[in-house]
Amino acid sequence: MPVFEAVRMALRTIAAQKLKSFFSLIGVLIGVTFLIAVVSIVQGMNVYMEDQFANRLIGLNTFTLRRQPGINTGNVTEETWRAWQRRPRISYDDADYVAERLHTPALIARYCADRMTLNYNGKVAKDIDLQGTEPSYFEIKNIGIASGRIFTPQEVRVGAPVLVLGSEIGEKLFEGLDPLGKEVTIRGLPYRVIGVAERRGTLFGISLDKFAVMPFRAPARRHICPLNILDELQIKAPNPDLMLTAMAETEALMRTRRGLKPSEENNFDLQNASGALEGWKKISTVLFTALPGLVAISLVVGGIVIMNIMLMAVAERTREIGIRKALGAKRRDILAQFIIESATLSTVGAALGIGTGIGLAFLVRALTPLPAAVAPWSIGLAVALGVLVGMVAGVYPASRASKLDPITALRAE
Repeated sequence: MPVFEAVRMALRTIAAQKLKSFFSLIGVLIGVTFLIAVVSIVQGMNVYMEDQFANRLIGLNTFTLRRQPGINTGNVTEETWRAWQRRPRISYDDADYVAERLHTPALIARYCADRMTLNYNGKVAKDIDLQGTEPSYFEIKNIGIASGRIFTPQEVRVGAPVLVLGSEIGEKLFEGLDPLGKEVTIRGLPYRVIGVAERRGTLFGISLDKFAVMPFRAPARRHICPLNILDELQIKAPNPDLMLTAMAETEALMRTRRGLKPSEENNFDLQNASGALEGWKKISTVLFTALPGLVAISLVVGGIVIMNIMLMAVAERTREIGIRKALGAKRRDILAQFIIESATLSTVGAALGIGTGIGLAFLVRALTPLPAAVAPWSIGLAVALGVLVGMVAGVYPASRASKLDPITALRAE
């Protein structure tokens, strides 16, 4: 029997026996759905974590010099945490020492931040991320200005009380008014608004526009950092290779400045986007390691169900097999017919699973902050698995059908 004819017969059987076919397909359908959905979500998360999480929080080709890691996605023991707390803070002098001696071309921004409250004419914006830094910070973080300007190096030197607001704060405090030139207060201190940043959107559903940026020497620095202390020094290189070079230079400079011996560990931390993603990479590795086993369980169950269905089909079509053999059909023809039918049945289940898996992944993306990115290779793998499971499951029933004696088969009722 031609392959096309065998496929057509299998599809006709599926259409005629919808309920039985559905139950025979459900194992493969669930396995493929799980494969597509999990791969899509994990792949989407990989892209999201690299492009949004790490690069927005730390910056592209950027690393930070801190007392302890700024982003930690792993388990930290109490002993490690206490050791971090005993480290000396990053001082203005540390930042000046590194900035003056760093040979690799790079942008440098001193940085401090804490949660504060802004007030304007009786209106209050609470839990605002107040950041003290330098003009280079806006380029490091790729923050565009929608209106107004950023503060100048001269305003940083004199500690001018000026602010650049995130778009959400501008909308909340001024409601249709132009924020430029208006004064807001921070702990009773007046600050003039000189700029409003472009909208940046959200990260895992959390707004990235709920911030205000001031010169790090401005009066409110005493509320977000102790005197002469920074949360971190941010350094951005032109490309990844120069970033690694700058990191190595910075590490050497800080070890020299703090008089650390070769046998002593660093009492400071350098972190870039790759370091911030280490925890997520471990999670995604575990998911991809466990995925084949979980999918295999569903596919084995699906294969067993399909084998049973095909055995029933052989029993129901015994007379038909006898007629075909009496008309000259060879054993390999019968064998091929049932294997193709079994593979077709399984492939239909895989196709339904692909559609369901993609739909589930995009439903998750629509209803939650989690992204989804369908990997083309996972669709190809799902189709291949569908065909393979069907062929393997169909071998035994097809072998039984091909071995039937034509005379005995013709006598079957």
